[in-house]
Amino acid sequence: MQLCVALDLPTYEENIALAREIATFDVWLKVGFRSYIRDGKKIIDTLKSINPNFKIFLDLKLYDIPNTMADAAEEISLLGVDMFNLHASAGKLAMQTVMKRLEGVENSPIVLAVTALTSFDDENFKAIYHDSIQTKALQFAKESYESGINGVVCSVHESKMIKENAGSDFLTLTPGIRPFGEDAGDQKRVADIAMAKEELVDFIVVGRPIYKAKNPKEIVSKILSKI
Repeated sequence: MQLCVALDLPTYEENIALAREIATFDVWLKVGFRSYIRDGKKIIDTLKSINPNFKIFLDLKLYDIPNTMADAAEEISLLGVDMFNLHASAGKLAMQTVMKRLEGVENSPIVLAVTALTSFDDENFKAIYHDSIQTKALQFAKESYESGINGVVCSVHESKMIKENAGSDFLTLTPGIRPFGEDAGDQKRVADIAMAKEELVDFIVVGRPIYKAKNPKEIVSKILSKI
């Protein structure tokens, strides 16, 4: 299991300061919508300059028509990031088109497909997808696997089930991790590190419990000692 630290702070300067503080650790860094829209490629280049061993997960959750998604995926692959994601609900054709486009790309990033956002509870999910989270998450995961995607973004609660159906080497990345029982905030399906390990999660994403701490470096160290 690997730790991915979410750089979701309000400013570029705060995100870079956090990255500098934890630069001695072997971790992934998640760059999301707000950071990338505001800071663009500059933040990726700066993070790599702080520590060339940092792995960058660009969390943009692509969702569009197949060719537009493939165009975006190709551009992302040129940014120097190590992993990015798209929505599985865009469909198999979209996912297949993305993976086909990336075949000719040198050092192509890992591609993950989002199944069900961890902000959903079952009631709100059903209102949109007309089925339970577990049922649709498994369906989306199978379709992702069949499309050549490397893994999925899911909650801890679906990870083992997905691996049992798609294979142990099919990656799972799980947001909503509250390592020491912190408040769930706007997340609905949260879990701690022990449960993530039981569910065979490959990547855990931790944000607020780290960047809101008085000593983020200490929290990162504690999390790494647990995984």
